[in-house]
Amino acid sequence: MGPREWTVVGAPSSAGAHTPGVERAPAALRAAGLLDLLGADVEDAGDVPGFRWRPDPAYPRGQNAGAVAAVASAVADRVVGALGRRRVPLVLGGDCTVTVGLVAGCARAGMSPALVYVDGGPDLYTPETRANGNLDAMGLAHMLGLPGTLPEVAGVGPVAPLLSPERVVVYGDSLPRGDHERELVAELGLAYVPADEVHADARAAARRARSVAEGAADGFVVHFDVDVLRFVDAPLADVPEPFGLSLGEAAATLAELVASPRFAGLSVTEINPHHLPDDEVLPRFAGVFAGALTGR
Repeated sequence: MGPREWTVVGAPSSAGAHTPGVERAPAALRAAGLLDLLGADVEDAGDVPGFRWRPDPAYPRGQNAGAVAAVASAVADRVVGALGRRRVPLVLGGDCTVTVGLVAGCARAGMSPALVYVDGGPDLYTPETRANGNLDAMGLAHMLGLPGTLPEVAGVGPVAPLLSPERVVVYGDSLPRGDHERELVAELGLAYVPADEVHADARAAARRARSVAEGAADGFVVHFDVDVLRFVDAPLADVPEPFGLSLGEAAATLAELVASPRFAGLSVTEINPHHLPDDEVLPRFAGVFAGALTGR
């Protein structure tokens, strides 16, 4: 594959998060030099209208659902524009629900995409099972249209559900057996590549995920939540996780997925600039991340 022609879309929203912070990530990634690191053929499509988290006591189990849906729909519009010009959308979140917009945009452009969900948890909760109501723990559930999900979020795309189980790969989490979400992964029949497999051989694990995604659809997109990383190695995430992938394992994973001729787009989510201990962490991450996306 030759160099990718990237179109960067900022989604400065923490509407689906626990608290504010991740809405500042698109600006912080730009300031860290990400676009320059991606190379010459990158365009910045700017930011969609954002949203800073606030409590939503009227809807405590699905907080800020209207804002989540509005941001995702705006992202979808920008994704359609990029794909229509044969460019690759790179969505800078924001919380995990911006990936609903990435997948919905592909669907609006006429694709039935597969999704590789690289995340510290598969986000399969619903308002019925997530008492604190943060929708960034429910994004994949809404794309799959699980019972109890909210129609305004599940209906962002031209079809609902946006995804069928055979078009989803859950990748990189360390959830124990018996965990609610891990049990749902098995019950739904989602392809599953756990963290232990990535630790053993990140390239081989990513190749398996890529093979499943390539076999399930003509194109696939990747969701990358930085909470899949070990927080002490890469203290970026909005919700720190004590276990996770190394930055090198994540980079090897992304490099393998992006190299596929069927790769169609990517979102990076849940970076909270408030958590950065110094001015070096984010530029270092941006360098590794861009290197993975460009093959350098």
